[in-house]
Amino acid sequence: MGSFKLGTMTLKSIFSKPETVLYPVVEKSAPAGLKGHIANDMSVCILCGICQKTCPADAIKVDKGEKTWAIDRFACVQCGSCTRACPKNCLSMLPTYQKPSTQKSEEVFHKPQDDEKEKEKPASQKAGKLDTGENGLSGSEA
Repeated sequence: MGSFKLGTMTLKSIFSKPETVLYPVVEKSAPAGLKGHIANDMSVCILCGICQKTCPADAIKVDKGEKTWAIDRFACVQCGSCTRACPKNCLSMLPTYQKPSTQKSEEVFHKPQDDEKEKEKPASQKAGKLDTGENGLSGSEA
């Protein structure tokens, strides 16, 4: 009886599609509902630290002084609580597999320095708008 079951399994596997793929060459498509890994859009991030406070595994570290956002991918449990808590929606769960790693390390992202220059420009433009009155004339012209 046991050999009959083994025979049917063998015949099914010969004539059906293989269950495995050659991973480095062929990547398997992501299944529906895969949480994947966290991605951060640093151009939008304000380094508020709410994601760090809500992470149950303490996988996220935010340093405002150095303008860095770091994540320990091995400690992250992909719960998504940081993505729900982010006020700027800069965190997202990408439905892809994380690349294999040979060492445990934190992945550190740096805030782009261009943001400081962009913040100065709107501030000076706002100051220029405050000098004009309702009719568009400055205080000395009115």
